[in-house]
Amino acid sequence: MEFFRIKKDIPFMRHALVFNVISLLTFALAVFFLATRGLHLSVEFTGGTLVEVSYAEAPQLEPIRSALAGSGYPDAQVQNFGSARDLLIRLPNREDLDTSSVSETVMNTLQQAGGPAPELRRVEFVGPQVGKELAADGSMALLLVIVGIMIYLALRFEWRFAVSAIIANLHDVIIILGFFAFFQWEFSLPVLAAVLAVLGYSVNESVVVFDRVRETFKKKRNMTTPQVLDHAITSTISRTVITHGSTQVMVLSMLLFGGETLYYFALALTIGICFGIYSSVLVASPLVMWLGVSREQFIKPKKEKEEAVV
Repeated sequence: MEFFRIKKDIPFMRHALVFNVISLLTFALAVFFLATRGLHLSVEFTGGTLVEVSYAEAPQLEPIRSALAGSGYPDAQVQNFGSARDLLIRLPNREDLDTSSVSETVMNTLQQAGGPAPELRRVEFVGPQVGKELAADGSMALLLVIVGIMIYLALRFEWRFAVSAIIANLHDVIIILGFFAFFQWEFSLPVLAAVLAVLGYSVNESVVVFDRVRETFKKKRNMTTPQVLDHAITSTISRTVITHGSTQVMVLSMLLFGGETLYYFALALTIGICFGIYSSVLVASPLVMWLGVSREQFIKPKKEKEEAVV
């Protein structure tokens, strides 16, 4: 299925150096912000108190957030949990916060906020040690995904494609984290899930381009390596527009109408999709070319039959 077909190949590889210099500068800025500002970790990673309450009718979230901020909890996170009538309130750890009386203070604040009285469902305290374990498990999950992708690409294509794809995908991940570090957006478990989703999404785009490169090497014997890469990228542009466009429509709906719960999740996906397209096409492909991919790596030489000596 194609929206359009480009008859003449676009010379992407002619400007490969410019594209990669831009990527390198963006990557360096992201690393700088991560090193200087760091990530604003959520309660799941830093520890805190979780309070779940239920209402008879769906409450308005903004008045509840304002009431909690007025009671000394300006950094409280309020979101729907399961249904519109159930709320989950996260309170980060603070030195002046008495964890034993948090639930009572929260319930009193909610009752004074107006509307129907809430029912307390559960109170949980997430210690710093649990947060460290979650951070370690999340980092291990990210590492295992990267190793698995490298093994898959090396077996399906060739080691040059595996190295190029991983560099491009790490480029996407670091830039997402750099955005969250620069703007000090909250980094939570849903955002980590979005980062892992972006890894798989970007790899899928790289695999499509690489598969077309291998196919073009076998069919177009009169093309040079840059021309083969240009042809592979140009021939997949229509597919890229359809796939990423339809995905971004759904992500944009979550970003605009999903509320605070899905906002940063959708924001991380939006950044990842935009940079994933860029890296798969304009970062991974030039790296493959510079690593020395050639037609001989995909076409096996024909074996000449030896004549029997009588």
